[in-house]
Amino acid sequence: MSVYSNIRDFIHRHEWVGDLFSVLAVLLLFGTVWAVLEHNSLILVWIRQDVIIHVPLAALAIGVVIFVIIAFLSIGSASHGPEDRGSFHTFRGRRHGGASIYGAFRNWLHHMEHVGKKHR
Repeated sequence: MSVYSNIRDFIHRHEWVGDLFSVLAVLLLFGTVWAVLEHNSLILVWIRQDVIIHVPLAALAIGVVIFVIIAFLSIGSASHGPEDRGSFHTFRGRRHGGASIYGAFRNWLHHMEHVGKKHR
């Protein structure tokens, strides 16, 4: 059994865990933005001390935070549907949109209108 199936089954049994991870992702996002805005002068001074080492470390920190936020959102939004569905789905515009921008937009809009119904 894949890791995705294990996580999906656990989240299905304990829905509050999925909600908790979604809230943690939002808190991490806004907490990171707040911390950077609050301490931006200290961060810039730290970066200026040794640009060659501190810029890659800052970029790595940003990458790690983005990865953790996406991981939390993925865990929080684990599928609650039946087992016969595939793990990855997309809206119709990506599969059948063709060359028409209007068709892709119409399919995306239809998907967004019905996404709440499918995931509840």
